[in-house]
Amino acid sequence: MSNFTLEWVIPKERAGKDIKTFLSEEHISRRALTDIKFAGGTISVNGKEENVRYFLDEGDRLEIVFPPEPVNPRLAQEHIPLDIIYEDRDILVINKPPYMSTIPSREHPSGSVANALAYYYEHQGSAKAAVHIVTRLDRNTSGLLLVAKHRHAHHLFGLQQKEAIIHRAYEAIAAGTFWKKRDVIDVPIGRKQTSIIEREVRRDGKRAVTVYEVQKQMKDAAFLKIKLETGRTHQIRVHLSHIGHPLFGDELYGGPMNGMMRQALHCSELSFFHPLTKKEMFFNAPLPQDMQMLLEELEIRG
Repeated sequence: MSNFTLEWVIPKERAGKDIKTFLSEEHISRRALTDIKFAGGTISVNGKEENVRYFLDEGDRLEIVFPPEPVNPRLAQEHIPLDIIYEDRDILVINKPPYMSTIPSREHPSGSVANALAYYYEHQGSAKAAVHIVTRLDRNTSGLLLVAKHRHAHHLFGLQQKEAIIHRAYEAIAAGTFWKKRDVIDVPIGRKQTSIIEREVRRDGKRAVTVYEVQKQMKDAAFLKIKLETGRTHQIRVHLSHIGHPLFGDELYGGPMNGMMRQALHCSELSFFHPLTKKEMFFNAPLPQDMQMLLEELEIRG
């Protein structure tokens, strides 16, 4: 795979700026500029290499070539099929199944999305591509996952995350009867002092905001659509457990264990602006089979 490149033809209204200013306006990070200068990248104008102090004229063709990305040598390549919903030069959208980690961990050092991507890139001719996960999901949560295929796209997605431009919606099956069809849960979440995994609602935690809407109320269970205004670890699971409605299959947070072997939580919608084309993009993923079967069983019960 050739190194990632970007190219512009300078319009009249942006002529007279030096390259450094122009690239800053294009959200090229300072770190990326340093690496381009010292780690094997190039900056050229009309085919001639220039430095960032060069002043651009109207019609100039500016090209930057990013250096090869360092690849994590400890990330093993594993031939695991991925359900790729969308792919282009810059991004991937994957429908992650349950029981698959996003990245390796001490408890699950292999079999992750990252391991699968390392193999996929190698066998797609992208041997020097690093893995950039933009949105993560818990191991047992299914659904849509966003991946940047190079560091610049990851950087641009990071800016979108700071501005809360990347949106995700979830579907969930929770225990109990909801008396409010729609509500906002706004209570802070922090790590439980007695656990390295478990989170809890606590005063000294970070602000966490979850918005839920009941799609269908059944006997002692509800099918929910959920949107997050913040992105804390285990946020949906902690918040629903806190209000007395834990997810089915969520043993860690007190959910009913009949009918599900994992938390009944699925990321069903994902929207963002493409980092390079700026086009708004929207994806959805249907409810997985295990959640669909549980929903049907609960509907039969009433």
